[in-house]
Amino acid sequence: MKPTRQRILKILGIALVLIFLGVLFYWKAIQNYQRQDYTNSNFFFFWLSGRMVWTGENPYNATQWLAGHDAFGATWKPNRIFPYPLPLMFFMAPLGLLTLGQAYIAWQIISQIVLAITVYILLNHWKGQAQRWLFLPLTIFLLFFGPVYLSLQIGSVGTLASAAILAAILLLEKDKPLPAGIALSLTMLKPPQGLTLLALAGFWFLVRRNWKAILGIIVGGLALLVIGLLRDPLWLIKFRGASQVVLDRTLGIQSNIYSFAYLSCNQNMTCMWIAGTLGTLLALGLGAYYLWRNRDQLAAWEAFNFIIPVGFVAALYLWSYDQLPYVIPIVWIVGKLVEKTKSHLYVFLFLIVLDVLSFVSLLVQAYTKKDLLSIINTILILGMFLWLMRWKRQPIDKPPLPA
Repeated sequence: MKPTRQRILKILGIALVLIFLGVLFYWKAIQNYQRQDYTNSNFFFFWLSGRMVWTGENPYNATQWLAGHDAFGATWKPNRIFPYPLPLMFFMAPLGLLTLGQAYIAWQIISQIVLAITVYILLNHWKGQAQRWLFLPLTIFLLFFGPVYLSLQIGSVGTLASAAILAAILLLEKDKPLPAGIALSLTMLKPPQGLTLLALAGFWFLVRRNWKAILGIIVGGLALLVIGLLRDPLWLIKFRGASQVVLDRTLGIQSNIYSFAYLSCNQNMTCMWIAGTLGTLLALGLGAYYLWRNRDQLAAWEAFNFIIPVGFVAALYLWSYDQLPYVIPIVWIVGKLVEKTKSHLYVFLFLIVLDVLSFVSLLVQAYTKKDLLSIINTILILGMFLWLMRWKRQPIDKPPLPA
């Protein structure tokens, strides 16, 4: 086949894939738009905060916050103020320029595009075509991975955390630790997620003497603090109060150590705090030990494949849709399975099991209002990562040398 014809077919193939994904992303967004009560969902909080950037209002003002609900017909009012860090409102500001319905559709499409870009970039770490051919099927499978599926429905901001971690990995691979640390600091836009993730990542940077990455985290964190202070000098105090209300309302229903401790202690708060804290410290300690022991062997992507799930179970407060960054280790697992087995069969078996189990967790959550079973996603992904890493280190048997 002539080179010119090959290029034409390649361009045509790429165009068909992009058209197919574009149609799929739009269709999925419209389906959710028509079926979901997005006015009474988490997305409304993000959109309203972004709108307040332009109206000059403060989402940490209870009167203005509740009046915003009334103005747009939102009857679900679980929080008296915006229950997220104040700087997040500025990231949502572009959505605030759109109507609520338009913003909901736009955010879903953006989230799916970020997902596809993440899969494409990470699969390109392998030079062979075996992994790259997985781009389209893997993207489709991930759209039906429980945390992604739920995140799109409720319009969560897990996309920001996923994009921040991806950016940090790519910058670390290009030996740009300072901006990598700044990117990673954006995970603090959801503090329960960011705290444990940054604790483990910071320890990994520390044992590798990567001072610039640590400095980047500090610089990024201070920038977020100042941005919030410019809008409301008391935002940290108000956010702490709102977080405590949310925590009290959701104890014992999430798939983290504190929730399982709460249930094990028969809802005794003293017992929960003691057992949960000890369990969390143990998880973080074991995680830190693994990172220290393998500090010279782990690449940036591999380190975060471990940090993401361990940081999730050690967090004080997170939902299954906060597992959206699990997409990053999932792509690595898929690529490694192809590399090791020389077959796509095991990849599709893994993806089918992952999607089915994550959907079962969602169904149980829908009926029981408890998110405990999403721990299955964490166990499966962390277990597969550790197994493949161990496989990676096994020496390859070589034929004996001739006498």
